[in-house]
Amino acid sequence: MERNAFFDNAKVILIFLVVFGHMIQPFTGDSPYIHTLYMWIYTFHMPAFILLAGYFAKGSGSFSYIVQLMKKLLLPYLIFQLLYTGYYYVIDKSGWQTDLFSPHWALWFLFSLFCWHMLLFWFKKLPPILSVSIAIFLGLVVGYFSEIGHMFSLSRTFVFFPFFLVGYLLTEKQVMLVKQKAVQAVSLLVMVGIAVAIYYLPDFNSGWLLASKSYGDLGLVEYGGLARLLVYVSAAFMVISVLSWVPVQHFTWTILGTRTLYVYLLHGFFIQYFRQAELFKVDGVFDFLGLAALSMLLVLVLSSRPILGLWQPLVEGKASIMKKMYHKTVQEK
Repeated sequence: MERNAFFDNAKVILIFLVVFGHMIQPFTGDSPYIHTLYMWIYTFHMPAFILLAGYFAKGSGSFSYIVQLMKKLLLPYLIFQLLYTGYYYVIDKSGWQTDLFSPHWALWFLFSLFCWHMLLFWFKKLPPILSVSIAIFLGLVVGYFSEIGHMFSLSRTFVFFPFFLVGYLLTEKQVMLVKQKAVQAVSLLVMVGIAVAIYYLPDFNSGWLLASKSYGDLGLVEYGGLARLLVYVSAAFMVISVLSWVPVQHFTWTILGTRTLYVYLLHGFFIQYFRQAELFKVDGVFDFLGLAALSMLLVLVLSSRPILGLWQPLVEGKASIMKKMYHKTVQEK
């Protein structure tokens, strides 16, 4: 059966927003507009990415599947944790000495993704409404414990798990309901409304969207659960709204949606260098558009076949792409 282009198109758009969000983060304090866009992106891009990851987790449960997950997620995590540690040391970035179980920067996703698959073993046995309710409850409760934070990516694992679980429970037909005209019409109000709210609430702590800190660290101990529940609701509406505008047609760039893990793992080497060297500044709209173009270029380059072939042994633990390229070169000679 042909793969639905909608999902790969969505993943391409979301990985671009991941890269672009990281690109503009250093400039959020210089402009209320960049700050608003950054926060707006963060209300949905990881929840949507995680929901799609859950949707493609249909085969979870067997022992062989778990072994494959360890090779696919934990092994690359360990490899890139060491690579980023060495790289941070070379570029003289603070925090390079972090231990193996405190994920460097974006590597938390790999660790959490493995944990989400493990959690499915129990949650998929429950009635859907009950399982999602428990997942949301856990996501709300963990914020009250300061001990649950960045270590082992525990906070993000529990906070974002409801999106992964919902994605797992959804069918393709249910997902495609977002393409209804009525949903698209309402989505415009939602997306604009969230943007306006963020603009007029500039003191809103980005930690609520990053989900790695306790309510105490975020300065809202008593009502932290209520605040996170509002974040959940906002994120859910934003995910639906943004996905409603993802095209369903197959484009030449749609294939890149199958290669987003490479972009996710590798773009940090560039972003962190840009930040350490302070290569860029945003003094106007053209600088801003330049960062958007550079983000798009990074997505294209890091998902290209030569890059995939070079990094596949470390990302996937195999070298099939390099072998095909070698055999093709031999045959042409």
